[in-house]
Amino acid sequence: MPHMLIIGGSDAGISAALRIKEFNAQTDVTVVVADDYPGFSICGLPFFLSGEVTDWHTLAHHSLEEFEKQGIRLLLNQRAEAIFPETKRVRIISSKGQSHEITYDRLLIATGAESARPPITGLEQTGVFLLRWMMDGFAMQQFMEQRNPRRTVIIGGGYIGLEMADALFHRGQEVTLLEFAPEILTTMDPNLGRLIRTELESRGVRVITDRAVQSIERKYGSLLVHTAAGETSTADMVLVATGVKPSAQLAQTAGIALGVGGAIRVDQTMATNIPDILAAGDCSETWHHILKSNVYMPLGTTAHKQGRVAGENMVGGNREFQGSLGTQVVKVFERIAAGTGLRDIQGAKAGFDPLTVTLTTLDHNSYYSGAKEMTICITGDRRTGCLLGAQIVGHRDSEVAKRIDIIAAALFDGMSVENLCDLDLSYTPPLSSPWDPVQKAAMQWSTTSDTKP
Repeated sequence: MPHMLIIGGSDAGISAALRIKEFNAQTDVTVVVADDYPGFSICGLPFFLSGEVTDWHTLAHHSLEEFEKQGIRLLLNQRAEAIFPETKRVRIISSKGQSHEITYDRLLIATGAESARPPITGLEQTGVFLLRWMMDGFAMQQFMEQRNPRRTVIIGGGYIGLEMADALFHRGQEVTLLEFAPEILTTMDPNLGRLIRTELESRGVRVITDRAVQSIERKYGSLLVHTAAGETSTADMVLVATGVKPSAQLAQTAGIALGVGGAIRVDQTMATNIPDILAAGDCSETWHHILKSNVYMPLGTTAHKQGRVAGENMVGGNREFQGSLGTQVVKVFERIAAGTGLRDIQGAKAGFDPLTVTLTTLDHNSYYSGAKEMTICITGDRRTGCLLGAQIVGHRDSEVAKRIDIIAAALFDGMSVENLCDLDLSYTPPLSSPWDPVQKAAMQWSTTSDTKP
């Protein structure tokens, strides 16, 4: 029976292993896991650290017993040190320093990504944390339990930074958020980022934008975070959440080609340039459904899908990854921000003639109590009327995720903006209106585009 070897026990690697067993239960599958936590939801760490998830064990998608029942062999606390494609061998080293080699018939590299370490001096100081893996979360949790920090500075105003600002506020901490860009949430238009900033500030989170952090030093028992502008924020704990980069060095040293952003170059079957070696997840490129080219877009949902495609193809399938739109959603206190597809700047760079129209409306009929404002940005191509993307900010009860998913589905189908008005969407006064807010925004886009020269 052929042996399928998977390096990496997070979303892509575990999805691949499960799909292999679904496709052919007799296949021999081994997964090399660098830690003790295969198949854990890293996206759940902010909610564990906030105390909203009380038992970290529940972050596991599958138990060890379930893996054993499936016949999936897990090598825990072991790392792949080198790949030898000519002989189809991988050298593995355990946490105790013991080395051995494993042969494979087909290999999947799913080594994920690692936290980006910005050029800030003092990142090694006690009380300074990155948040990428379960052990990072445990280290931060232990520090908070032992030291009881009251003030935290978060460097980075992206999704993790925002979720952690919410999480630490729930723990009673004073939070300062420092962002290099002019506005937080740089994956969305600045006007929507400002709505989320307002939500943060209304809760007492101090938000400072357009500032580059230069250094962190420990002095008089506190951490001092210095910006290039000469400002200093005092903290008991610092979280650095400035993005990730692909963990692709293992692949590169084996002669596997890298592509966009230093990620492993793959085609839509998740194959690399080396026969019988595939890659998936945050270590690899992502086929963009609209751009029809590879990008680097590390997302958990994408990793799961890519892993499933890779796993099927490892055992004789012929499936292609259909691409990502970058669909994302984040909760920040009582606000939800979501986006999918292309923004103006991305659309123009890709050769479209983008137009974005913004509409603020109520999430359901005003005569039913509790109606909340929702802001929707619809982006389309003026030449063709083709839908390109959307962004939404609304209240946590306003079904923002449902509405961004409607647009994501429309994008996958290649619909026009006008086509959104033809969709037969559900309606009841407590939840929507006869014309859903998404359709109202589409109507405004069509009217506005008609008036453009």
